[in-house]
Amino acid sequence: MSPGERGDGGVSDSRNEGPKGAQPPPLTVLPPTLRMAPMPSPKQMVTFYDPDQFEEFVKEWVPALDAKYVLVERHGGSGDHGIDVAGYLSRERLEGPWHNYQCKRYAAAVTWATAAQEMRKMFVAAAAGEFTVPTRYVFVAPIISRSLPRQFAKPIECRAKFLQELATTKDKLVTRLTDDQRSAVRDLAAATDFAMFECVDLDEMLELHKTTPHWADRFPFAPFDQGPMEMVPPPQYSADETRYVERLVDVYRERYPGTIDSLEHVPSVQEADEHLKRQRVAFYAAEALRVFARDATKPAYFERVKQDVYDIVVEVAARSYPDGWERHGAVMEAAGTVQLTPTALVPFVEPKARKGVCHHLANEERLTWCREGEK
Repeated sequence: MSPGERGDGGVSDSRNEGPKGAQPPPLTVLPPTLRMAPMPSPKQMVTFYDPDQFEEFVKEWVPALDAKYVLVERHGGSGDHGIDVAGYLSRERLEGPWHNYQCKRYAAAVTWATAAQEMRKMFVAAAAGEFTVPTRYVFVAPIISRSLPRQFAKPIECRAKFLQELATTKDKLVTRLTDDQRSAVRDLAAATDFAMFECVDLDEMLELHKTTPHWADRFPFAPFDQGPMEMVPPPQYSADETRYVERLVDVYRERYPGTIDSLEHVPSVQEADEHLKRQRVAFYAAEALRVFARDATKPAYFERVKQDVYDIVVEVAARSYPDGWERHGAVMEAAGTVQLTPTALVPFVEPKARKGVCHHLANEERLTWCREGEK
């Protein structure tokens, strides 16, 4: 057997950068299941976020959009010039093309009056040279008034309305400007395509947030739309199977001396052939779980499952057995009894995936089946 090789693909917070080498955040461990009132839905939970929590939620959501951001950064706070979360499309950041996500965490719906105030803030800062006008400006809030999306859907009318109000506004941010400064703000707004303004409702945000690794930590009780995709063992062995299959061939060689000496001989013995096929199915069940953890939660959840299984089966594997066949069988049975740390991944850990985890451990040289002197 000579399988080929395989290989597996920034969000930062300018205010909360951790030191290099910092430990990863702990896994979210679910409490024991008890009879209790239903947990609030993700939508209900977000509705009760404070402004800082909501900005962090938005920062997690933004990278899931189609835009190719080189960096996503929070700016919220005093002196932010109307920037809460910025998505940069180039290394020039605020001096190049970028998108602004204006977070509005209010009890009431965000209306035109609220949006216009933030738009004025942005144009005043841009006219003063604080940054270039963003190419996209998105209002994100738990509740958006029904009229606001309709107003943004007509960018020419929207701009005319904004300019008309700008001329008579009592907003101190504008009234304190000199005549020249006000003219600069007006000219900049008049030259801007107001199609850049839009708003996103919470349901849209939650659907996209589900695709991020943050979903399981932020909403550990929320069900996933679907679990791991089934992975069927391919006809040809992959590079990822090299080591655990070699370990199994050692078992068959020991059990069928003179009959099986290599992988090519396994199909000639029905018991060994069927056994190997079952182990491959188990391995790929665990591999599907690993990929699901990587894409829908975080890789550490699969590592937790592996460690839980290892902590129990290593003691079983350490006992004396007549041969590797018996050791392997005992370990597979023990894997099915392991009590896993309750995380968001556990509901998807089927019995065959537990068995497959043992083969992942064998790939890492943490489990072996045959010992010298046993047979």
